[in-house]
Amino acid sequence: MPDDSNLVIAISSTALFDMRDSHEVFEKEGVDGFAEYQRRNEQVVLAPGDAFPLVNKLLRLNERLVGKPQVEIILLSRNSADTGLRVFNSIAHYGLKISRAAFSGGNSPYRYVKAFACHLFLSTNHEDVRNALNSGIAAATLLPSIKSCNESDQLRFAFDGDAVLFSDASERIYKEHGLEAFTENEARSANLPMDPGPFKSFLEALHRLQSQFKSEDCPIRTALVTARSAPSHERVILTLREWNIRIDESLFLGGLDKIEFLRSFGADVFFDDQKINCVPASRYLSTGHVPYGVSNEN
Repeated sequence: MPDDSNLVIAISSTALFDMRDSHEVFEKEGVDGFAEYQRRNEQVVLAPGDAFPLVNKLLRLNERLVGKPQVEIILLSRNSADTGLRVFNSIAHYGLKISRAAFSGGNSPYRYVKAFACHLFLSTNHEDVRNALNSGIAAATLLPSIKSCNESDQLRFAFDGDAVLFSDASERIYKEHGLEAFTENEARSANLPMDPGPFKSFLEALHRLQSQFKSEDCPIRTALVTARSAPSHERVILTLREWNIRIDESLFLGGLDKIEFLRSFGADVFFDDQKINCVPASRYLSTGHVPYGVSNEN
């Protein structure tokens, strides 16, 4: 079992590596054809996938942390251990320090996320992500992106607020009753902390790592990028204060497009519950869609 103080992130093999060719073989030739293809190409290194640059930067954090490694990546795969040997060979080729894995032999591997005590699960499989969220784990579907991480050694995470860091209760009021009802509710509830959303525990884990550094020398930086504006900002600030969680930058955009702000922040990855925000952002940075809350109920 991973150390409770570690940051543990589960990555699907299809997010870590580009396995589109393998999937195409599976679709055309079935399980047996896929198994034969993987064995035949065991020594052929897989190309990096959408999560590869992020994983690389995450593992490099261990070089800055004192003592034993505190950031761990868990590999989850629908391959069997036999057909998954190509994946581990590729991990070794790139020098990624990943030692723990679950190969589920065609079944969904999401059920091992909680067993590994993971704080976050990233996958290209929408249903696996939704199931992990329903199990109480922060999870996101990585969208295809043509951009890699920023060139800085600092790892920068950007989060939407409602239905990501916070519950979707306020967003539900906005969706069902409009802006005026939302504004009235936030003013009336300004001193009441919001309930946590699916990514609170992941943010807490990041905060624990950040607390080991002086703010000006920290290799992790976080930003809240939200459509909220004054006066609904007050409840956000008081909620984070109640949680005793540090957010380095907070952007209250009042409905403005988020892309240029994400680029200005230099985000390595952005998490949002609405595809209308995720799809455009994925053209410029790694983006995880969080299929949670009122915006994802249809």
